[in-house]
Amino acid sequence: MPLWLIIGVGSFVGGILRYWVSGWVQSGALTFPLGTLSVNFIGSLVLSLIMYLSEYVGFFSQEVRVFWTIGLLGSFTTMSTFSYESFRLLEQNENILFGLNILGTLVLTLAAVYIGKIIVLNFMVGVK
Repeated sequence: MPLWLIIGVGSFVGGILRYWVSGWVQSGALTFPLGTLSVNFIGSLVLSLIMYLSEYVGFFSQEVRVFWTIGLLGSFTTMSTFSYESFRLLEQNENILFGLNILGTLVLTLAAVYIGKIIVLNFMVGVK
């Protein structure tokens, strides 16, 4: 199957998952964009696992890797929605929520990448 089609299928799946997951998480939150924060955290963690498994273990073929990273996770996570929702918080004078969203997204997504690396290095290196 051509890579562009693999990426397209992954994007289709990732977009639907993003809609479901962010909607489900956001349904309990009021103003704070918890749904977007959640998909960005989950996506960062999964991307980290895939990339470190590929780098340290050679776990995934190119096709599987691009399906997950460029396709599915590319449409599952969203910087544009994060930026829009952050700006809307500023417009609504929700300055504390704005700061929490910016800081929370940055800290949690970087932490997710680190967690993914630690998982791979401690539990997966040497497994194939």
